[in-house]
Amino acid sequence: MDSILDMFRTMRLTGGIFLDADFTAPWCVTAKVGPEDCAPFTPEPRQIIAYHYVTAGHLLLKVSGQKPIPVEGGEIVVLPRNDDHVIGSSLTIRPISAERLIQPSPDGGLARIVHGGGGERTHIYCGFLGNDMPHNTVIAMLPSVLKLNVADGASGNWIESSFRFAAQELAAGHVNSPAILAKLAELLFMEAVRRYFASQPPGRNAWAAGIHDPIIGHALGLLHGQMTRHWTTEDLAREIGLSRSAFAERFTRIIGEPPMRYLAQQRLVQASVLLKETSDAVARIAYAVGYESEASFNRAFRRKYGIPPAAWRG
Repeated sequence: MDSILDMFRTMRLTGGIFLDADFTAPWCVTAKVGPEDCAPFTPEPRQIIAYHYVTAGHLLLKVSGQKPIPVEGGEIVVLPRNDDHVIGSSLTIRPISAERLIQPSPDGGLARIVHGGGGERTHIYCGFLGNDMPHNTVIAMLPSVLKLNVADGASGNWIESSFRFAAQELAAGHVNSPAILAKLAELLFMEAVRRYFASQPPGRNAWAAGIHDPIIGHALGLLHGQMTRHWTTEDLAREIGLSRSAFAERFTRIIGEPPMRYLAQQRLVQASVLLKETSDAVARIAYAVGYESEASFNRAFRRKYGIPPAAWRG
């Protein structure tokens, strides 16, 4: 699983906690982290990972088209792609927009929500992690929602207590806590991702199989973490500590294609997303995914998708 950590270390995640929410049953709201929520902490990120940390009570969370997920106090739910979602004591109540309920803090502390029918209390801290990469292979493979009991595991108790303390400090208006909370949230997110992939059977897909293999997992971490590096199979084998032939055979057997072909495909997949989701020039996108010239990128893109990059953008 070290390969997963290698990938996320290169993402330069930033973030913070922006909302302290107190709900009393019955209640139900629609939620999604918006650019305005990120503004106090960082320039608007291209990719937002949302999370809710339930410190007391319980709730149901539902992403469109999926079954509701129960969340108890002491659990954190992560939405890797910041999908629109509904949370509430009951999902049969007509939801209202959480945005309408937010009360900005007059003294620079956390924004607040106090809402509900006066029944059982649920307390939530809401936050985000963001980065400037609009497409990441690991995030694309994750489910819409990850749930993590932060007290589980050897490091759980200190992470939970540190997160709770930093959130309370920020709620009180102490300015030193946002950076601490961002780092703790990053640790919790990585732990949620690690546990998710650890729970997947190796045979589910080639990528999961690679993650379970320490040698190939390390190679995947290097490739995805340094996608613009001018890799060769020899360079990668040297980093791994195997001969070129032994490494290439092992990678191809587990992943299903040679390492440089795999890298080329991943670069084009990332480019296809950048073309759709940004207005960056084609030449800039080509460089961003590891191509040395726009011409070579155009040829490779046309071979894979059948049309040039400009046409793909539409």
